[in-house]
Amino acid sequence: MRASSFVIAASVAAITVSVWAYFNQPHQEPLWPGHIQGFSFSPLRADEDAIAHRFPTDAEIDADLKLLAGKTDSIRTYTTEGSMGNIPKLAAPYGFEVMLGGWVDSDRERSEAEVARLIQIANSNHNVKQVIVGNEAVLTGVLPEKDLIAYIDHVRGSVRQWVGTAETWNTWMMHPELVKHVDFMGVHMLPYWEGVDVEQAVNYIDLRMQDLEKAYPDKPIIIDEVGWPSYGRTRGAAVASPANEAMFLRRFLDHAEEHAWSYRIMEAFDQPWKEQTEGAVGAYWGVWDVDRKLKFPLLHPIVNIPRWPVLAGTSVLMAALFLMLLFARSGTLKKRGRSFLAVIVYATSTTFVWVFYDYTQQYLSITSIAVGSLLFTGMVGVILVLLAEAHEWAEAHWVTVRRRAFDPMSVPDAELPMVSVHVPTYDEPPGMVMETLDALVRLDYPNYEVLVIDNNTQDPAVWQPVEAHCRRLGARFRFFHVEQLAGFKAGALNLALKHTAPEAGVIAVIDSDYVVERHWLRDLAPLFAGTNMGVVQAPQDYRDAGANAFKAMCHAEYRGFFYIGMITRNERNAIIQHGTMTLIRRAVLDSVQGWAEWCITEDAELGLRIFEAGLEAAYIPRSYGGGLMPDTLLDYKKQRFRWAYGAVQILKRHAGTLFTGGGKLTLGQRYHFLAGWLPWLSDGFNLVFNVAALFWSAAMALFPHEIDPPLMVFSALPLALFAFKIAKLLHLYSTRVGASFRQTLAAAIAGLALSHTIGRAVLSGLFTRNQPFFRTPKRAHAHAFLQALADCREESLMMLGLWLGAWAVYAEVGTVMQDLAVWVAVLLIQSIPYFAALLLSLVSALPQLSSGLIGSAEEMDALAHVVLGDEPHS
Repeated sequence: MRASSFVIAASVAAITVSVWAYFNQPHQEPLWPGHIQGFSFSPLRADEDAIAHRFPTDAEIDADLKLLAGKTDSIRTYTTEGSMGNIPKLAAPYGFEVMLGGWVDSDRERSEAEVARLIQIANSNHNVKQVIVGNEAVLTGVLPEKDLIAYIDHVRGSVRQWVGTAETWNTWMMHPELVKHVDFMGVHMLPYWEGVDVEQAVNYIDLRMQDLEKAYPDKPIIIDEVGWPSYGRTRGAAVASPANEAMFLRRFLDHAEEHAWSYRIMEAFDQPWKEQTEGAVGAYWGVWDVDRKLKFPLLHPIVNIPRWPVLAGTSVLMAALFLMLLFARSGTLKKRGRSFLAVIVYATSTTFVWVFYDYTQQYLSITSIAVGSLLFTGMVGVILVLLAEAHEWAEAHWVTVRRRAFDPMSVPDAELPMVSVHVPTYDEPPGMVMETLDALVRLDYPNYEVLVIDNNTQDPAVWQPVEAHCRRLGARFRFFHVEQLAGFKAGALNLALKHTAPEAGVIAVIDSDYVVERHWLRDLAPLFAGTNMGVVQAPQDYRDAGANAFKAMCHAEYRGFFYIGMITRNERNAIIQHGTMTLIRRAVLDSVQGWAEWCITEDAELGLRIFEAGLEAAYIPRSYGGGLMPDTLLDYKKQRFRWAYGAVQILKRHAGTLFTGGGKLTLGQRYHFLAGWLPWLSDGFNLVFNVAALFWSAAMALFPHEIDPPLMVFSALPLALFAFKIAKLLHLYSTRVGASFRQTLAAAIAGLALSHTIGRAVLSGLFTRNQPFFRTPKRAHAHAFLQALADCREESLMMLGLWLGAWAVYAEVGTVMQDLAVWVAVLLIQSIPYFAALLLSLVSALPQLSSGLIGSAEEMDALAHVVLGDEPHS
């Protein structure tokens, strides 16, 4: 590692710490007064629940009263049920005045019993100074206004104290009739619920008090609930945090004293049980937490995260460890590339540390721990994909030298090895196969043979013309037809090995639709002069991109892997071998026991085994021929399903070597194989996420007050990854692939259209062992319009489901909370791949659409040659 790498890492670390410090600057607020007027008092502990009628013991209530003694003059209660009815008697020795509350709702029998107890307790305790009948009963709709008034009138006629009820300020404004029946208005001033910025919250209360005083000048007002939560969702501009709670309350108390308001702070102690009715935020309104620990400083300056230096240090340490791994053997990265990686790594590490800290500040139940574990697992996956994408981006663009750049070599004919070209075929159009063989006849190479292996084709009219054509081409071409051959393509290639000329030192494989250029073998076979060279690979390219718009889109998508990913992988001798345009040293193929017939991507599996043997592979990013692309979206999906399913097969079979070491795989090779498959694995988990998102959204729409959206950061991270991948695609496709904006957009649509298919393949591969081998049909008839729709029915249903989920959440819950707005955005963004599949399917059903809509493949090839010509070489 260069000294400049340490300078870059240290510089970004310093910036990271500075950012932590900037957002955690201490700021002074008015001091908490030594004595305040009152608290809302709910003395329930963590394991107690008012809904389940599990109330605190008298001893617990007494302990809480003792804690508040000397700090306040008054407490406000909410119910007389159970031990809560004992509060006035227990509070008397400490000198507390009591604002006694009684809970009434639609349960008439329970409410009447509550009112009876309320009257009895008020008349029996002289320290009860006010009585509140109901709490937000009109606001929540649990009781009609006329029924509430009846209860209020009954209590007013039965007690000597002032009697009122508690509602939000705007409810009082809309119900003047209710005002006529109370001695005072118990007003709730909770700017958080109205989405007011904490900086404006006290002024907002001031304005609302003026409205109430103007509307009801002769009616006393007691602010019987005023507060701010320390944890919960962001509502509009209102952010819940301990610092904001402290800021709001300290400012409010100062302002209330100046304006001589009567108030009760909402509330003394956190109440986790309230999450059932108010969502997560309901638990966090206390000045003390549920363990009776003070949540924020009363006199000292306020800091957003008091322990920020620990968190900053942790994020810097995590980032440094990750950066060391990414900088390993990345000495060719320019300073820009290393700086880019450092910024990404430090940003993601900081985000992870902050989210973990923030999540642990809530009261964790078994459910929240389970949900949190799943969310954090997903978050780690997103971060790993983002880091892998960032690393590939940096190494594809900001390099000083390509250390393993291979150029075609020219050597005398006498030094060239004999090459045996194997062409496996199954039920392919005979004219297409003959075209492939005709190109092989024209090879400019002195010593080669061609073996055509047709396996399992039932119709003689398909394979016999190819056999006859081989006879016409001469003794160099040999044809084999096998009626029953196991192992799919791998079985055919293993059969070819048995019939290969003994003097052949190199095995070449091409697909039966491939038309190669004359110089293919002459340019690449000499690279086997190195004794450790096991594989020489050229890109898999296509020659029918100009056929129509669908194929032009597919062609643009294919190129990214061969002109970005494969070039960066080649730097660490970690390319993916693909089963066409590949040359393999025969002795190596024999030593690793040939092609794996258990794997449906036998080519990539063979390449990994060759690396495990400690051998090298060379990649030449220059096209030496072209095959035919799938004709329809269904065939395109089948091809990608096979590739993704095969990748999981390989991952499972070679997990020991890839994850734990062993064999001769280098760290860089293990990294590239795992990082290369990571986006596919993420598609699998993304499919699970989308299904879960549909159920979660339905639950949110059906139970808007009980089910919250995921925390915003858990939703925002997938959005950030999506945006990052799009930015990477736009940049690298223009600078490395030579694509225009239209071609880049086409590649993005085609790639996104496969996300669902890849996700299904990954999940299927994780839970099954074998899937049938999907042959990619060539020169098939394009599907009709209705058939095209049927081919993407799963994607269309998922798209509609996500749209419906977004609409339902918006319609039933709204987007007053930022979390909800982000969640709706997530659902819409998650639908884009499914929409892309529908769009691509419709394009495939219209073969008459010109490829000119996408752009010329020839122009992209020309630009790519210019780009590759600018590539640094060692």
